[in-house]
Amino acid sequence: MPSQAYLDAEYQSTHYNLFKDSITVPLKPVLPPSVQQNDFNDAIRKYQAAVGEDQVLQGDDLTEYIDPYELREAEVARKMPSAAVRPKNTEELKEVLKVSNDFGIPVWTFSRGKNLGYGGPAPRVNGSIALDLHRMNKIIEVNSEYAYAVVEPGVTFTELYDYCVKNKFNVWPSVPSLGWGSVVGNTLDRGAGFTPTAMHHQHISGLEAMLANGDLVRTGQFAISNSPSSHLSKFTFGPSIEGLFLQSNLGIVTKLGIWLTPAPQAYMSCSFDMPELEDIETIVDIFGPLRRDGLLPNTVYVSNVTEWLGMIGQREDFWPHESPIPDWKVAELQKTFDLGYWNAKFGLYGAKDVIQAHFDELKKIIERKTSKGRLIGKIFSAPEGETLDPASIPEKEGGFFVGIPTLWSLPMVKFRLPKKGGGIAAHYDYSPIIPSNGEEILAWVKTAKKICEAQSFDLFCDFFMHERHVIFVNMFTFDKTNAVHRTAVQTIFDGLFEEGKKRGYSKYRSHVNTMDRVASLYDFNDHAYRRFVETIKDAVDPNGILSPGKQGIWPKRFRQDESLKANL
Repeated sequence: MPSQAYLDAEYQSTHYNLFKDSITVPLKPVLPPSVQQNDFNDAIRKYQAAVGEDQVLQGDDLTEYIDPYELREAEVARKMPSAAVRPKNTEELKEVLKVSNDFGIPVWTFSRGKNLGYGGPAPRVNGSIALDLHRMNKIIEVNSEYAYAVVEPGVTFTELYDYCVKNKFNVWPSVPSLGWGSVVGNTLDRGAGFTPTAMHHQHISGLEAMLANGDLVRTGQFAISNSPSSHLSKFTFGPSIEGLFLQSNLGIVTKLGIWLTPAPQAYMSCSFDMPELEDIETIVDIFGPLRRDGLLPNTVYVSNVTEWLGMIGQREDFWPHESPIPDWKVAELQKTFDLGYWNAKFGLYGAKDVIQAHFDELKKIIERKTSKGRLIGKIFSAPEGETLDPASIPEKEGGFFVGIPTLWSLPMVKFRLPKKGGGIAAHYDYSPIIPSNGEEILAWVKTAKKICEAQSFDLFCDFFMHERHVIFVNMFTFDKTNAVHRTAVQTIFDGLFEEGKKRGYSKYRSHVNTMDRVASLYDFNDHAYRRFVETIKDAVDPNGILSPGKQGIWPKRFRQDESLKANL
């Protein structure tokens, strides 16, 4: 029986049940590619010597190392590791990689395995070792003066927040909508939060990574022994290499410096909603320029009415039929729950008078551009010369917008479960990068709605407005035990992918099952980007042991021997 993944009782219970209850087909043992059972047994003994017998898991103890939302489980096509290995520190990690190099066994590295909807902890290549870094969980430093943290991969957003509160550090970490994920893992997969440091990968400053041969490399000023600027500057001398470790299989990040937000004097919770689907064009064309010119310096998060309904109840509460919720019913539900069709939320941070001035200017701009919509701003402030306590703000207005992590959005996954009980909640996503242009995004929404409704699914979506682009998340919640749902989700994804491909869109992150498909979009000069990264891969990981196939980057032995990719 594996030890607990979380000390927090709520998180551990939710984690355990999420994986345990998702299994519809018994786990089936697999071997690493081209490795015989006797050699594998020898390797297991050496992994155990490296990290301890109780930190090497096999058989039924691998329950927590699959994709709980796997679409193809019923066809016995689950992504499955051969074992899980859980090192505690870089010394143990180095020994693990030595064993993998000696036996040619690939590892699939993750921090907390909470990239749900994109495969979770499941490996790209069946039979890989699940290299679970959650025990490497030290908060090495939080610096309040310069507002940064240095953490190991196992540190969750909740743990970092709690540490800052306990030690009275005057900083607000950025957190995504779920707090149980890894700061390192989310950052390396270009995840986002909601505070002024919301684009996590853009706030990396000095990281440490272990290469496949066990060598450690540091980046930026962190590469200078005892530099006082280790995490204060992104500058280096020569090529910057931090990006080589984002969505990467070139090394394993073991320490990460990341900037935080200094606690402000005031915060304003802002919302703006509009009543009709076509109003998305107005929202984008108002807020897009304001993101670019700096009036709104932080991410604007916009969700449609169906996603909000997913937070209120289950679909049968609103429409007890298999057909898509009709437009007239959606309009009726908007009135019932006082929702716009589109609901934008964002925060303003800083000195009270400054953010009030920003809001006043925003109000004037909106009034000039539309007579529809509701703009609401609610300000919370500390006395002059003091900083605001985020815990003093009601969760409805604060929460992850002020850096407080929760599991707030997890229930929406249950949207399509039957009210009579049973079923297994799951979700899958198509999340393209789209220009921040109202006409283009409206066209995409109409296309996505048509594709979803052709399979009796509702348009269930949100998007994050950055300065020049949006990340548009088309989310498909479904009952994993329902074969019609599973087929529909795959059909919807395929339809959205092909429509996105026509428009030159790529996903900002990918499920393990679609990584090659997304990578194929980067086709300039006969896929020169992929060939370049493969050249680096072969140089730094000659045995091809680090997460083969991640983001469509395969090591030489997998490129030369297609049989190694069998049963993918």
